[in-house]
Amino acid sequence: MPAVPRRPSPAALLTEPPRAGLDVAALAAAWPLLAAARRGDGHPVLVLPGLMTGDPATAVLRTALRALGHDVSGWSLGTNRGPTGRVVDTLRARLERLHRTSGRRVSLVGWSLGGLYAQELARAAPGSVRGLVTLGTPVARPAPWVRTASAIADAGAHLLPGAAALPRPWAQRGSLRVPATSVYTRADGIVHWSSCRYEVRARRENVEVRGSHLGLACNPAVLWLLADRLGMAEGAWAPFRPPPGLGLLFPRRR
Repeated sequence: MPAVPRRPSPAALLTEPPRAGLDVAALAAAWPLLAAARRGDGHPVLVLPGLMTGDPATAVLRTALRALGHDVSGWSLGTNRGPTGRVVDTLRARLERLHRTSGRRVSLVGWSLGGLYAQELARAAPGSVRGLVTLGTPVARPAPWVRTASAIADAGAHLLPGAAALPRPWAQRGSLRVPATSVYTRADGIVHWSSCRYEVRARRENVEVRGSHLGLACNPAVLWLLADRLGMAEGAWAPFRPPPGLGLLFPRRR
């Protein structure tokens, strides 16, 4: 059974910025290693940012994935301020367009709140989605703080036009019928790691990395894992296994 989700510690929250700086420094040192990562097959990949961030926050991640042969798109919607009607409609239309124009299913990568969007897109249109990877996203249920957030959002829905157009991600409406990987760090100061773990079942997994929440999009372990997950042939999903020599980047604690 997954652990009961909790809130991050104040210390973890306060140290997020400097620890994210360490993740960036680690990436600079590990960048040459990415040349040996699994290559992509050119299928479309849509990357969704976290709350109050935008495409600049995922620029390094998208650059690395393009260098590995992936056809990567940012979300192109400015700052992520929540599931407004514009966000919902645009993401649904973009997923459909990427699928239609490429003739291939789309992989979704979502960071924090962006991961909740990715789940909802995958639930709504599983035929268009090849798989998804979430980074520091509260995918577990039930989480007390998430229920509180839901109540607040519902109470203030009239203040945010279009918010009701997207099913509440924390409501877990419908089944998730595509392969899904949740990446988390126990040092996360924004979302407690216990909220970021799926109940393990077929084609669903949790992978722990070392680092901060704010640094997940430039964490070398995350980039290696994304290359591995996105580089798998469609229909050939298998659980992630760290390569020899990189095991320290992926703790195996339960």
